[in-house]
Amino acid sequence: MDRIAKNLTAFLACMLILLPAQAENAKDGKETKNDKKTFTVAKSLNVFNSVVRELKMLYVDDFDYEKSVNTAIDAMLEDLDPYTVYYPADDTEELEMMITGKYAGVGAIIRYQKKREHVVISEPYEGMPAYNAGLRAGDVLLRVDSVDVRGKDTQTVSNLLRGEAGTTVTVTAQRPDGSEPKTYRITRANIQLPVLPYYDMLDDSTGYILFERFVDNCSREVRLALVDLVERGATRLILDLRSNGGGSLAEAVEIVNLFVPKGETVVETKGRLPQASHTYKTRHAATQPDMPLVVLVNGQTASAAEIVAGALQDLDRAVIVGTRTYGKGLVQVPRDLPYGANLKVTTSKYYIPSGRCIQAIDYAKRDEDGNVGRIPDSLTTVFRTAAGREVRDGCGISPDIEVELERVPNLLYYLANDDCLFDFTTQWWLAHDSIPSAHDFEVSDELYATFRDSVRASGFTYDRGSEKALKSLKEWAEFEGYMDDAKDEFSALEAKLQHNLDKDFDNFADDIKRLLANEIVTRYYLQRGSIIQTLKDDPDLRSAREVIADPARYRSLLQPKK
Repeated sequence: MDRIAKNLTAFLACMLILLPAQAENAKDGKETKNDKKTFTVAKSLNVFNSVVRELKMLYVDDFDYEKSVNTAIDAMLEDLDPYTVYYPADDTEELEMMITGKYAGVGAIIRYQKKREHVVISEPYEGMPAYNAGLRAGDVLLRVDSVDVRGKDTQTVSNLLRGEAGTTVTVTAQRPDGSEPKTYRITRANIQLPVLPYYDMLDDSTGYILFERFVDNCSREVRLALVDLVERGATRLILDLRSNGGGSLAEAVEIVNLFVPKGETVVETKGRLPQASHTYKTRHAATQPDMPLVVLVNGQTASAAEIVAGALQDLDRAVIVGTRTYGKGLVQVPRDLPYGANLKVTTSKYYIPSGRCIQAIDYAKRDEDGNVGRIPDSLTTVFRTAAGREVRDGCGISPDIEVELERVPNLLYYLANDDCLFDFTTQWWLAHDSIPSAHDFEVSDELYATFRDSVRASGFTYDRGSEKALKSLKEWAEFEGYMDDAKDEFSALEAKLQHNLDKDFDNFADDIKRLLANEIVTRYYLQRGSIIQTLKDDPDLRSAREVIADPARYRSLLQPKK
């Protein structure tokens, strides 16, 4: 019997141990609801094990039993929530990376270029093995060890580059300047993705911390950054939690504790089992209990990051700026399974100090097609912060100051994902040894014109939303019988909406310059430079700086509306 069949049999045997006790309870008239559930589970496992056994003996063709069982498990979990996930033994590295933020490899982002049919280095992490060995953005990967990687996709190449820390991998790459290919011998290392990719003083008194991920001991890094900023003169702080997908609940409590005194309830978890329910309070004296604090959030701020933002809002300790957060109020724990597998399972919901749960989707309520939607605002409930301000459950964290999302031109999306921008930047980097600092670099009109000419020469095209909308409207007009009467108007509109790249480059010059500047600065100053460049014209940060520099307005936002 293969490994999966043994696994199922062992698990089934464990479940069947419960049956004698059930039978005894039933005999005495004491059968409970839980007894019935336990019997149902055991019966279902018995049936499933029988199906696997019958297929193994009788099915006409051989098939991958392990893959089929994994598929069955995944299908079962799809009826729950997207955070309850099964990890076979071969995939537990992904779970470990989620928990610790670490993986073993060379430390570089890669991308596939269709016209070259090769994967290239998109961005090496500063100080990591690939960067230290000399690989740079734009380098074309030719071989990894003995494997020719021409035509291989990014996942395949990534798997070749990853391995145990301390092992070596040989990478043959060619710089796109016509030079001969070069071979790099790289020692893999544990790659720790940065918790705080950037923090600095924005002015003489305003500190800024970009906090990207919750992993073990991340609160220590935030505390050390905060102490450093205070020593450099910070008397107020902007904590950026945008696109922070969360992680450790315990670390979230520790971060709140930096700003909130000892003994305050930060979050409560409530589940079906007693051990899944717990109250988390601050345990230490706060590092900065009175420092004015603004927290930046967006639609990708989730989970533990929402606990931090929500607790600080409920305790009236910070002004929240940005857009509504994701709305993940569910808590997961990893569980070890037989044969090295793992299950990340949702065990409870969390409730922040006002008593609200910010979970925005009720996965237990699906329509007949199995779909779920966000809880309508009309069905949410009002709660109160410590000072009496109104807040609501079931919808993520709504900011105290909502910043309207900027509409990004369609052209920018296609430029950002097209090789013409990447290749232009690579050639420009090869021709220029240095640029001004990330704070001072700007795209000149001459550089912009050169880039526009390069894009035009590359044959770049993109889908315009107006063109798609017009096509759809014409189809509806034809279907509903209006086309004959409106033919001239459609023709006139179509003529005005003709593709004109030069006109688009004029209309969206400021946006395209920011995109180009970010790409160039990243080549010279890597992730830190990219962040500095992005923050130069950041509407959320601008709003945060305005409110934190105005004490009267800041205080008024933390008081109930009269």
